[in-house]
Amino acid sequence: MMGPWLLYASLLNGASVALYNGSPLGSGFAKFVQDAKVTMLGVIPSIVRAWKTTNCTASYDWSAIRCFGSTGEASNVDEYLWLMGRAQYKPIIEYCGGTEIGGGFISGSLLQPQSLAAFSTPAMGCSLFILGDDGIPIPPNAPGIGELALGPLMFGASNTLLNADHYNVYFKGMPFWNGKVLRRHGDLFECTSRGYYRAHGRADDTMNLGGIKVSSVEIERICNAVDNNVLETAAIGVPPPGGGPESLVIAVVLKDSNNSTPDLNKLRMSFNSAVQKKLNPLFKVSHVMPLSSLPRTATNKVMRRVLRQQFAQINQNSKL
Repeated sequence: MMGPWLLYASLLNGASVALYNGSPLGSGFAKFVQDAKVTMLGVIPSIVRAWKTTNCTASYDWSAIRCFGSTGEASNVDEYLWLMGRAQYKPIIEYCGGTEIGGGFISGSLLQPQSLAAFSTPAMGCSLFILGDDGIPIPPNAPGIGELALGPLMFGASNTLLNADHYNVYFKGMPFWNGKVLRRHGDLFECTSRGYYRAHGRADDTMNLGGIKVSSVEIERICNAVDNNVLETAAIGVPPPGGGPESLVIAVVLKDSNNSTPDLNKLRMSFNSAVQKKLNPLFKVSHVMPLSSLPRTATNKVMRRVLRQQFAQINQNSKL
């Protein structure tokens, strides 16, 4: 979806497209942005986190950038303030959507005051709702957090699926609003007291720890800052083989894991202390799973389902 958008929008507006042949995670890409005098730079939060961690953009001039565009993942205020600082504090426009709706349902806008790591308006032609704990939409613009639902009529929305039942996937079990059944989207969203919206990752990435619901993203933001050797983390809730309360497992990618053997118990205790202090004293990190990289989709989203499978396999092998 992003490729056709990029080409169509650029050609329609008489703009040039700057394409880099290689990984965007190193200084080579930072130099390319400088030399090509990129004016609008698209990012995803994972890339920004890697730039901030390695500081690979430090010696390059990004002053030609007029704005950033961000999509794909829930973003972080501190990391995005750092990103703005790379380009003389130019704005970051957040955008969220999906291939199955042929576009976006919520966005930032240069016509409105913006808030870091937040959206300011539903996309044109789209209505969105945040569902309360009872599954009923909370009043429009009222502060709250919950699973996101969309109005059933919007530009580009799918009406069929290959190899799946469209109704069961998007509408079955959803509440009605003004006589129309709402469309399931699956993201966890928050409406702030100032009227902005924040993404908290996928609703199916929400864990239930001791009867308390928490987003994986909230835990990961804390764990990413625990140790300078931590490159990135992924938090998953893993139920025991026979069922029961979920255990909190942290998958971790270290910067120099090839040069030394990490003390996983010490790292687990550090994660545990930080999560209990900054999020909830009842949460407990049960295990740390070191990995060379996190499994991701083609659009760079972490596949926590695969991580759960990997952890189950590691546990099974350790018992053999």
